[in-house]
Amino acid sequence: MCYNTKLTRKASEIEKRFVADMAVKGELQPNEQISGFSFPKTPIITNAQPKSVQFYHWGLIPSFADDSKIRAHTLNARIETILDKPSYAESAQKRCLVIANGFYEWTWHDSKGKNKEKFLITIPGEELFAFAGIYSSWINPNTADVVDSYSIVTTEANELMAEIHNIKKRMPIILTEQNEQDWLAGDDFENFKKPEIELVAISQESQQSLF
Repeated sequence: MCYNTKLTRKASEIEKRFVADMAVKGELQPNEQISGFSFPKTPIITNAQPKSVQFYHWGLIPSFADDSKIRAHTLNARIETILDKPSYAESAQKRCLVIANGFYEWTWHDSKGKNKEKFLITIPGEELFAFAGIYSSWINPNTADVVDSYSIVTTEANELMAEIHNIKKRMPIILTEQNEQDWLAGDDFENFKKPEIELVAISQESQQSLF
């Protein structure tokens, strides 16, 4: 799963890395830890506007929703069931890159999660990367406001993440630079179920890289 991310890079670094212009200057808010449950607006790149960095709310609201409450349950979308779940099916080909340079996960050291260890998961150098995402535009029936939102797509944990996320054994799909455009182009979901990017896990207790 993925409910807490990190984004500490400058707007100019994001624009250079993704070869895209920031749509709204000054909207970027670098943050060491971003909680999905605050439904923040964070930078993404959609397949509709691949040269523009836009700011969408984390927590996908499908177009048919009566209100925004559903977003508490749509921070993540399982890649195995995207086409089967009504909340996600209409957004299956509305692909996006969710920009970050890390995310957090906890290892449970007991069966009830009372003793947990926090890890920062990133790529070498804590460089910028993109999660695979899907997005939606919802019109609030009470105000007629348009709310743009997204969900981070997850998959079965790889060997590293299975050790860290040792209860549910899931992980967000982190794209390589080479397959970011394939994701945006709508390539088959099967091609993304086993992320191939190199990851680094840093214990937040000791600040040491353990994996």
